[in-house]
Amino acid sequence: MDVLVPVLKSHPGKSVLVFALIFKLIHRLLQRLPVPKVVKQDDFKSWKWKNLSVSIVHSLLTGSWALTCVLVWPEMLRNLHSYHTPLSYLLVCVSTGYFVHDASDIILTGHGRQSWEFLLHHVLVISCFLYALFTKMYVAGAVVALFVEVNSVTLHMRLMLKLACAQSSSVYHVNKLINITTYLTFRLGTQSYLTWYIVTNYTWLDHALYFLIAMVMMNVMILIYFYRLLCADFFPWSKRSGRPNGPNNNHSKKFPCD
Repeated sequence: MDVLVPVLKSHPGKSVLVFALIFKLIHRLLQRLPVPKVVKQDDFKSWKWKNLSVSIVHSLLTGSWALTCVLVWPEMLRNLHSYHTPLSYLLVCVSTGYFVHDASDIILTGHGRQSWEFLLHHVLVISCFLYALFTKMYVAGAVVALFVEVNSVTLHMRLMLKLACAQSSSVYHVNKLINITTYLTFRLGTQSYLTWYIVTNYTWLDHALYFLIAMVMMNVMILIYFYRLLCADFFPWSKRSGRPNGPNNNHSKKFPCD
């Protein structure tokens, strides 16, 4: 660690690309795992399953890593601007590599148009994380932001279960309850804390306006996704009432609507 992190800090751009390639390799390795037959029969579902498989690996890794960093160094919660450790810097570097990989996977496979909301989210995250890596500021803020990945684990599991047509299974029903709980605590709670920190310290934070705009944009997206999630899992009749019961509704290619 004492040798690796100084190298990463000296070449943050190249380091991110290396981790992006590592996630690309993980993507290739995960393709060898068995896939439900119903997923194999549809090209989009097949791609989406592979994409989510890598995403859940990233979420399991970075979510637990971020929580560990803050538990070991609680100063991170109080000083999002300038506090960081070698382990936290490495975490942000690894996570940025994943977002670069995921954005390129969406674009290069031709799914950018359907997933433009995810691409917008990725652009905002990558820009903020790269700023932290190059300036060595807001690294703690990036670590706290990765708390949302705890929720992403259940969110990705939910989507994979839907791809496998397992919405009626007990696993899906248990997961949706855990998912809504982690969405409220780790996603909405984290975003609220980050927004509060920027607003209350706005006068002295570096490039506070950009980060506030980015945070507001992500807050709007997260609230929209939360509404869609509630409609889909807890108030399905409200979703059906506003849509025609056509065949295309069962094959939506927009991630947030799933």
